[in-house]
Parts: sequence; structure tokens; C-alpha cells
Amino acid sequence: MSSSVFFDISAGAYFAAMVTYIAYLVFRNKTIGLMASAITIFGFVSQSAALIIRWINSYHFWAASNPASGVVESILRAAPLRNLYESLIFFVWSLILIHLLIEFKYKNRSLGAFVTPLAALALLFIDISGTSKEIQPLIPALQSNWLLFHVLLSFLGYAAFGVSFGAAAAYIVMVTDSRKEKTYIFWSIIIGIFLVVLIGMGIDFLSLSAVQRAELIQSHFLKTTLRSSSGGVAAVSWIVSIVFIFAIWQFGLRLKNILAGLNLTPTMLDEIAYKSIAVGFPLFTIGGLIMGAIWANSAWGKYWTWDPKETWSLITWFVYALYLHARFVRGWRGKRVAILAVIGFVAVIFTYLGVNLVLSGLHAYGSG
Repeated sequence: MSSSVFFDISAGAYFAAMVTYIAYLVFRNKTIGLMASAITIFGFVSQSAALIIRWINSYHFWAASNPASGVVESILRAAPLRNLYESLIFFVWSLILIHLLIEFKYKNRSLGAFVTPLAALALLFIDISGTSKEIQPLIPALQSNWLLFHVLLSFLGYAAFGVSFGAAAAYIVMVTDSRKEKTYIFWSIIIGIFLVVLIGMGIDFLSLSAVQRAELIQSHFLKTTLRSSSGGVAAVSWIVSIVFIFAIWQFGLRLKNILAGLNLTPTMLDEIAYKSIAVGFPLFTIGGLIMGAIWANSAWGKYWTWDPKETWSLITWFVYALYLHARFVRGWRGKRVAILAVIGFVAVIFTYLGVNLVLSGLHAYGSG
């Protein structure tokens, strides 16, 4: 079977796992929880097989196009991390890997209801963003042995930050006593915006032709709804979005009662968020910033150019550095560092998707 078949199987498994994890939270049934873990593992194995097959196919594609390349060089440059589609797939794989490790370490499946939706949303984004899924030749800027290590470590760091986001979001819900608390309002707005944007992109996708979908983000982003040329459509879209976010704020607190009946504790969630960032931060620092700077110097003759991608990577680094500094030096715990973990992952999303798809710069090739 081709890699696309295995990718489709894994995508279906992750969506099923998301639903099953949420059902586990609602019904608190151990059998349902076991099913959720089994489905997730099945999806992870299927996706691992897909990545291996795609890497092999990419290797043959590169070797055929560059017969003078050595075996090691061909393997490194054939790594399936070369465009938006492949990097998003690898992000999902890394996210699920870290989630499974944490699930087995803490013997608790409840966090899956907060982590698997990130994987599901990433896979859904692939389908509604017009992202090319074809194996493509490497452009000159990517023809470097640094490609594998730079992207691999960066996305392992992103995945660790994604797990910290899920744990921090669950923590905020568990320690919130009132909808009027600033922390809870902040959480409701962030989650609401994520969902509104994704739903808006889905509506864009359904309204466009196949040709237009190829440039969905750059040219048509939310222009069917929030950015519509029709004032009436735009106004209704904004009103519906605000009502939707209000509904999340109104009913989101009910999650606390569900989480309270499980084995999750605020202390455990705080520890998971911290350890995830403690692992992700050095990976992102070494892979994203240091190796990225070395690669930039070899490709463009400068270690740092203040390209939008570089600038937002530095902003992301500062947010997580502030998290670790506040925790170690200032002794911060609880809601304040949980908010930093959420803000950090928002910065991660913009660093990757916002810069690659909306802004221009030396990293614009990432949009393909």
C-alpha cells in the first residue's frame, strides 16, 4: 500500500481516538479509556509506516533526480520534512508519540481528550488549506544536510509544547471556580478563536473550486465569512463567532466537574506542562535557533536576517524562556505559568503557520 493509504488510516484513527477520549471523560468507563489508547496506538503505528514508506519513495525520487549524490546524502535530503504537508504530518506523529509516553508514565488517559484534538485539528487543517501532498523536488535553499536535524528537532520541540498546551488548558479548567476569573476568560477566548478560524477555513474550502483551494490561505483566508466583501455576511459571521466564543465561556466550566471525577489532579497537570516545556525548550533552542542560524549562514551568508520566521521563532523562544525563568527564579506556579504555556503555543502556531502561510520572507517556501 502507498503512504497516502496509511496516512488516511492514521487520520481516521486519530479522529476516532479524539471522540473516544472525550467519551471516556464523560462516561468515566475504563473500557472506553482502553479503547481510546488502543485506537491511538493503532493510528501511531499506521502513521509510522506511512512516514517510512514516504521516506523510501522520496529517497528514490531524489536519487533518480541526483544520481551523483551519495547514499547518506540522499537519505538525509529525502527525509519527509520538506514542505507544509510533510512537516504537519511529522508534527502530529511527534505529538502522539509524546502523548503516549506521558500516558504510560502517569497511567492516566484523561489528557488524551486535550491532546488528540490538536492532532485532529492539524490533520483537518491539511485537508482544508489546499496543501500539496505530492513528493516534490527540493528547492536549492533546502538542499542541505541540515534539513533533517533542523526540522526534526524543531518539530519534536513543537510537539512537546503542544502537550504542555493541553496540560495547561486542562489545569486552568480544574483550578477555575468562576467564569469571571481572568484566567478562564482568557482560556475561553483562545480556544474559541482557534475553533472559529478552523470552521471559517472549512467554509472557505467548501466554497472554492479545486484551483482556488491550492492558494486558500494566501488569497482566500476567511473571505467567505469574517473577511467577506459583503458587509452583511461579514457582520453576521462576526456576531456568530462572538456568540460561539460566549457559549464556550458559558459552558466550558462544566469540564471541571468531569475532570474532578477522574484521576487528573492540578499538581499532575502542572508537572506535565512543566516537564513537556523542559524537554521541548532545549530541542527547539538547538534545532530551531542554533541549527537554523548555522544553516542560514551556509544558505544565505548570514546567521540572522530578522526574517519573519526568525523573528517569531525568537519571540516563541522568549515566551518559553520566561516560563522557565518565572518557575525557577521567581517561583511561579499555578495559573500564571499555565497562561504562559498557552501563550507560548499560540506563538508556536503563528511561528509555523502564520509565517509560512500569511507573511512573506526567506521561509516562504514552507507554504508549499
